[in-house]
Amino acid sequence: MFRFSTAGESHGEALVAMVSGVPAGVEVDPAFISREMWRRQQGYGRGGRMRIEQDQAHILSGVRHGKTIGSPIAMTIANNDWKNWQEILPVETGDAAKHKAVASPRPGHADLAGALKYDFKDARYVLERASARESAARVACGAIAKSILLPLGIEVASHVIRVGEAELSRPATFAEIRAIAGREQVMLACVDPGDEARMKAEVDKALRTGDTVGGIFEVVVHGLPAGVGTHVNWDERLDGLLAQAVMSLQAVKAVEIGRGVTAASSQGSTVHDAITYAGEEPAEHYTRFTREQNNAGGIEGGMSNGEDVVVRGYLKPISTLRRPLASVSFETREVTKASYERSDVAVVPAAGVAGEAMVALAVARCVLEKFGGDSLRELRRNFEGYCEQIRAF
Repeated sequence: MFRFSTAGESHGEALVAMVSGVPAGVEVDPAFISREMWRRQQGYGRGGRMRIEQDQAHILSGVRHGKTIGSPIAMTIANNDWKNWQEILPVETGDAAKHKAVASPRPGHADLAGALKYDFKDARYVLERASARESAARVACGAIAKSILLPLGIEVASHVIRVGEAELSRPATFAEIRAIAGREQVMLACVDPGDEARMKAEVDKALRTGDTVGGIFEVVVHGLPAGVGTHVNWDERLDGLLAQAVMSLQAVKAVEIGRGVTAASSQGSTVHDAITYAGEEPAEHYTRFTREQNNAGGIEGGMSNGEDVVVRGYLKPISTLRRPLASVSFETREVTKASYERSDVAVVPAAGVAGEAMVALAVARCVLEKFGGDSLRELRRNFEGYCEQIRAF
């Protein structure tokens, strides 16, 4: 079974990422993984931590001579900030006087619920693991998933469609979305310069007032043939797996497939995608059956339908504010201001990159479950055979 896991704390020595179930023979380029992790660190509104860290994935196992060998892939991502926290968060007992307690839980964070759950008298250990710093390890895992999908012609890319009240004013092509990953300077990962400038103004407004701002990112899967996922069991539906994957990201509070939100207030005649049949196989499709629109976001009945899969993550504003909200002291139970930890103002582009990783991981799992293969050559043979089958349907 294809699966991944992560370990590590925000200010610990390193993050750890492990991926298992990867077929042998998949090319793994450390430079590609590093590029993906660099992208996660970019974007207007990021905080000081991103100037400290230079994320690189150090591969320990599962890859030899540039290709996977079928065994679990283990990676570490060093935390440069660890040198400032070694005496604050030591593995051994250490000096209690140097402990940096989080004495009042921050609204919107895992602080209070986690402290109650694990019987901690402050929220330090909760926030260390709950931090979005953990998503760096997910992005490393997602790069492995993309390395499985790319040889099959399946691409995953993201862009930002809203920051605060500023929204993308036109549809984006996949070519435009794909191009964002190649940018050397990332502002807010929007395909339209004018709309991106309006998004920047939203971040500037939040920065001036000591506030934070959220938004919406969109992840698109291009080149996925129809029939991935299934309708037969609730926990095998592609849309359900994608929703769980994206919702699991820190600060994501809602997930949308296609036109899911606006469809709820629309009539069926304007929502459902009419089916057409082409005389010749359209470019970038595996079947002559196509849709006039893609309101369904590439998924019908829990299965991919051959169109681009479109998933949106709705990101709440970052919970740590430079102008803290009211809270309660763990020790005195008196009203006080919430603790402040160094934070960002906006992270929507970075969340989009993490969203890509989670979508790629979910899609790779479904692709491997459907087509199987202990090696990339076997996987490709199965995949291509299926594509020929649906072409001839």
